[in-house]
Amino acid sequence: MDRRSFLKGIGVASLLAEGLVRRLFAREIPVVAVSRDKDYRRAAVRAVDLLGGMKRFVKPGDVVVIKPNMGWDRTPAQAANTHPLVVRGLAEEALRVGAKKVKVFDRTCNDERRCYVQSGIAAALSGLDRVELKFIENERFHPVAIKGGTLKSWELYGEALSADVFINVPVAKHHGLTRLSLGLKNVMGVMGGNRGSIHRHIGPALADINSVLKSHLTVIDATRVLTAHGPQGGDPADVKVLDTVVASADIVAADAYATTLFGLKPEEIEVTVAAYRRGLGEMNLRRVRVVRG
Repeated sequence: MDRRSFLKGIGVASLLAEGLVRRLFAREIPVVAVSRDKDYRRAAVRAVDLLGGMKRFVKPGDVVVIKPNMGWDRTPAQAANTHPLVVRGLAEEALRVGAKKVKVFDRTCNDERRCYVQSGIAAALSGLDRVELKFIENERFHPVAIKGGTLKSWELYGEALSADVFINVPVAKHHGLTRLSLGLKNVMGVMGGNRGSIHRHIGPALADINSVLKSHLTVIDATRVLTAHGPQGGDPADVKVLDTVVASADIVAADAYATTLFGLKPEEIEVTVAAYRRGLGEMNLRRVRVVRG
């Protein structure tokens, strides 16, 4: 029902203050926070602060999952994985506001033992109480029904589904199939089964997955971006240093903004368009408020 029909229908238009009508039909404008700092831990914390702080997302006693991309046997300088200091900063903030426990994991593509160490994330989280850096356990995948246009069900990781707060922390990078890998695609790290089988219809399939696995907060590491030969990369010549972290409660808006860092438009990324059409967020940056710090 549009505004005019609504007013005609209730017949009390003259009694309603214009301000009340506006509030009734107001749409919440997504906010995207953009933080630039050479100190990547500080950049991550500030990006979340610009959204209202970690306490907006994490309540005392919550179990928090932080899902970085650490799928590759690559060092931080090669930009295939989320920077360890971004992960460290978010884990510390979650603990500071009272998280009961913080779990960090990813279903890796290369050997997980090497990925966790080479990414620098194992060392970065060392010594933090109530933080668990966990290897994926196959028995923790469970089939989940999906009312999607492409997927009807899929095995997802139980600890991701059961968390009170799911913080999605991808690295922004080129991808040979999807052009870019950002927040919407990062959830592949909690998918079980044969993930490669969705490649033929990866946009709508990932929209389906994101419709059942909500990212309460998306923090995109664009401190260094892989501009070519992704997702694995390896050549430092493909890496561009931006010293930037992007954060939003709207995963589509976060991805849409991060796309512009590569000189691309959100409508050029199939996954973003599919998620927008699915109603998972806003991809039109004219309808997004960008705050910087």
